[in-house]
Amino acid sequence: MKGDRVEVVIDAGGDTRTYEIEATRAGRRVDVTHGRGVVEVTETTRGGTPVRTARFMSGRVLALVEHPAARPLLEDDEPVTPLRRTA
Repeated sequence: MKGDRVEVVIDAGGDTRTYEIEATRAGRRVDVTHGRGVVEVTETTRGGTPVRTARFMSGRVLALVEHPAARPLLEDDEPVTPLRRTA
């Protein structure tokens, strides 16, 4: 969905770098796969064709955060009750 994005923070030898991969058009999505020492983030079309791909060595990845796009509230959505903090 347009607006979905993935934020990847990597260790760059004493420094950290942050990369963001975002679904830039309607109908596209962002997929995350990992295996064999590689984390791959791909923006794909509805048909599954990859548009752009970012690959990172999994040993260097410090954080991977998925940010789903905000969806508009619908009429039948119930209000969200916030969790109460205990003392």
